[in-house]
Amino acid sequence: MEPQQEESEPMEYRLEAIVVPVSDVDRAKAFYEKLGFRLDVDHQPSDEFRVVQFTPPGSACSIVFGKGMPNEAEPGSYGGLHLVVTDVEAARADLAGRNVDVRDVPRVQRSRRQRVARPGGRPRSNVT
Repeated sequence: MEPQQEESEPMEYRLEAIVVPVSDVDRAKAFYEKLGFRLDVDHQPSDEFRVVQFTPPGSACSIVFGKGMPNEAEPGSYGGLHLVVTDVEAARADLAGRNVDVRDVPRVQRSRRQRVARPGGRPRSNVT
């Protein structure tokens, strides 16, 4: 008979920040402020480096962007963010009330998505 192995809890992994490449830090900052995200950090120790961090309301994961970031990707190369809400119509009304360009997207299976235009015409963020 083989020795019985104890079952252990799986390791917990939490996604806490996503780095989003942007071409204009101030324009991106204004966009996330308009969305009502909480500004956590805006630190610029030199002209070559700046880091900005926002957290969506109710989220444990933040969005980070800036200038001179390590391993900086090409601005606009990130495919988009998915924000999950309990009431997509209320989320749409909230964003529209902030003068955010929100477009309706048809139902996909059992969910409905809203598209939020991002600055510079880059791919849009989805609110599910």
